[in-house]
Amino acid sequence: MKSRWFVNLALLAVIAGLGIFLWLAPKKEEAAPDAIKVSSIAPSAVNKIEIGFPAKNPVVFEKQDGHWRLVQPYSARADGESVGKLLDVLNADSVDKFDAADPARYGLDQPALRLKLDDREMLFGTTNPVNGRQYIAFENAVYLVATRFYDVAGTQVVEMLDKHLIAPGEEVVGFDFSHLEQWEETGLVIERDGANWKVSIPTAKPTPGELDGWFGDGWKTLRANAVEPYKPDPRQSYPYFEIILKDGKRIHVDKQLESPELVLARPDEGMAYHYAADLGFTLLNPPVGVPK
Repeated sequence: MKSRWFVNLALLAVIAGLGIFLWLAPKKEEAAPDAIKVSSIAPSAVNKIEIGFPAKNPVVFEKQDGHWRLVQPYSARADGESVGKLLDVLNADSVDKFDAADPARYGLDQPALRLKLDDREMLFGTTNPVNGRQYIAFENAVYLVATRFYDVAGTQVVEMLDKHLIAPGEEVVGFDFSHLEQWEETGLVIERDGANWKVSIPTAKPTPGELDGWFGDGWKTLRANAVEPYKPDPRQSYPYFEIILKDGKRIHVDKQLESPELVLARPDEGMAYHYAADLGFTLLNPPVGVPK
């Protein structure tokens, strides 16, 4: 009787050990179905994008001198990263591919979005209720892709604008702050003189490196929290300063608002840039070492 118990216990131990082994053993992943690419077009090859929603005026972006610009409904620098997310649809993976002969079946007879990329048009239809993906038609075929591409296309225009006050290619060499309240009396102008900064105030004694830090940590990396078309009040005269560029050009910047946020505006581009209020003191008061 005891021997039978021993045999049963031994069998249980073997079964338990086998179960633990199988549980701990590396599991083979099921092979995923081959992804179907929507296109072989490189996003970098596209030079014009038109976003068209029903009953709305189209939004148009164009690549100019290697940089994206919004050209409709108004002209402004675009954020390259945001435009890139929109163009990612060209590299999208589809879980299936269908014939485009029956567009109504996929909601493509009345598309929710028309996305024109140069001379090619992509249509966005309904969402598949089973997998939550969206039907899109492109170059005589229908695909099922993630809905994020539709969501990106629906982003508000102002969220797709470049939030940098200084445009790419604008090399800053100085600032004329003489038209700001705190510097009107001294007429402060600072300009790069080789590796150093030249300060217009004779009594100024800037500490070496402080102006480099002020410019590098502030102006060089400056990015607004928000940007919008500039609508100056014609009845009001704003304090202003000028950014001096290497090519001799001067950018006029209005200080439209200081509190509860700092708003700096470029009349030449018709855009206003919004920053935290505490940035105003840092940006507009360089450490020039003026005796108090």
